[in-house]
Amino acid sequence: MKILIVEDDKKVGQFLQRNLSQAAYSCTWVETSAKAFDQLTEQPYDVVILDLTLPDQDGLEFLRQCREAGFREPVLILSARDAVQDRIKGLNLGADDYLPKPFSFEELLARIRALLRREASQKGTVYEHLGIRLDLVARTVTHHGKPVDLTAREFALLELFMLNHGRVLTRNLIMEKIWESTYDLDPNLLDVYMRRMRLKFEQPDGSPVFKTLRGIGYQMP
Repeated sequence: MKILIVEDDKKVGQFLQRNLSQAAYSCTWVETSAKAFDQLTEQPYDVVILDLTLPDQDGLEFLRQCREAGFREPVLILSARDAVQDRIKGLNLGADDYLPKPFSFEELLARIRALLRREASQKGTVYEHLGIRLDLVARTVTHHGKPVDLTAREFALLELFMLNHGRVLTRNLIMEKIWESTYDLDPNLLDVYMRRMRLKFEQPDGSPVFKTLRGIGYQMP
């Protein structure tokens, strides 16, 4: 399980990283919202622990931007700002939990585990978006009710986009997830696959199923 810690206080950040690692979580600690956004762009996380007082941006504004960008990671706000209005605003902006400082590490662990259990219970085997229905168990795909034949690689691509729709996926992230090794891999290969996917999932109104973000990657809106 991967946890992203966004905390500018070095003592708190080091404490969280050390103790969560000892609890068998894989942790990345950053001190600014800009670095946190870069991390979320590069790879998905299972939980984000977010402080609200960051040196480059208010944490609540960062949370709003993340939700608007399509990042759906569960967010646990960990902040000394414990006024009721801060808690309400944080939850309304998309936070999943709010724990004021000072805090008990045992309680933090319990809340993280609760978030992970909730996420696991919500994950299903059938996903639907933009008229596409993906069944992970039956390994079938339909588009507006019509079956679509996909290769194993195309199915994996579609699954990645369906699980992360609304999120910008970088080229490196996609290639690392879909190809076991990117060593000596033709960088144009991904573009070839994306052209095939576009042909197989043309929308009746002409709207794109897969958007290209030049120099960055792709997005399923």
